[in-house]
Amino acid sequence: MALTRDKQILIAVVVLAGLGTGVYYQQKKDAKIGVETISSAELPAVSGSEDLDKFEITNGDKGVVVLEKKEEGKWWVTKPVSALGNQTNIKQMIDNLKELKATDLVAANPNEDLKKSYELDATKAVHVVGYKAGDKKVDEYFGKSGGRGEMMMLEGKPNIYSASGYAVYMYNRDVKGWRDTEIFKFDDATANTAMVENTHGVMSFTKANDAWVGTYNGKPIDRYDDDKVKALLVNYKALNAEDFGDGKSPADTGLDKPDATVTITLKDNAGKFVLRVGKVATGTNRYAQKEGADTVYVIGSMPSEFATTDIAKFQKPVDGGVTADAGAPPKPPGMPGMPPRMPPGHPPLPH
Repeated sequence: MALTRDKQILIAVVVLAGLGTGVYYQQKKDAKIGVETISSAELPAVSGSEDLDKFEITNGDKGVVVLEKKEEGKWWVTKPVSALGNQTNIKQMIDNLKELKATDLVAANPNEDLKKSYELDATKAVHVVGYKAGDKKVDEYFGKSGGRGEMMMLEGKPNIYSASGYAVYMYNRDVKGWRDTEIFKFDDATANTAMVENTHGVMSFTKANDAWVGTYNGKPIDRYDDDKVKALLVNYKALNAEDFGDGKSPADTGLDKPDATVTITLKDNAGKFVLRVGKVATGTNRYAQKEGADTVYVIGSMPSEFATTDIAKFQKPVDGGVTADAGAPPKPPGMPGMPPRMPPGHPPLPH
């Protein structure tokens, strides 16, 4: 049976009244639990690297890293070690803070189980606190990422929000990720001498008329390959640490009696770079220390190899690409893996 127009209007009024009542009670509930309109204004304003001068970053249960801006405007790691900071990585984090925006309310007054499910508990959350002249300007917790964005809580607000713009890798670095890893930096085109001293001897290289001349223990190198000297310089011109040897004694690192020393000088006395190389740290990486500095680094396999190599590294290969030792007799002709050919009438070789 068709409804009359009056009945249709009456039903619409009842439905609207019900919706209005629902909205009213939801607003009352929101007011009771303190839910507010979500906007980017809920995040503390960060105006850039000049604004903040200290950060405390807690990456779950991995401990606290403290970053502080010191003399000449440079950032330093002051906890758990004292070391020059990675200026690029710290600036990236500060710039990223400016991109953060709260986009939605996820949960109001969450209990501890709900915080844990969103990885906002003490064992998982990334807690970022920023200061300016001792005053706290930023205090935020970041947790699990998902389709709704990054789960976030603000100190003093008992709600979980979703946020956009957050790049987790910029905040959850380990200690070495906040430290300056640069060991050497120079233009290899300006190098004019290079020397490798190790248990095998002294390999010395000098640039003359755009060509590299090499000696081994004071004598010209047989089958000398100057491209290998250029490769050495490529590995050292922008040398960065793979890790650090904090807390290791000179005896632990072998730097009390180095296995090798690499020395590189630039033309016109523009610079001198000296690296002492010690024991193996992990795999083929080794401990190292540059002249005039206390920091113990761990350098990668290629610079480690160039420091500890023998003369064969700087020689051209012979006999089908097999590099012979200096002074070794030539190998007899024949196919690889086959016995040498015997002249006619020679008795067969015993099996």
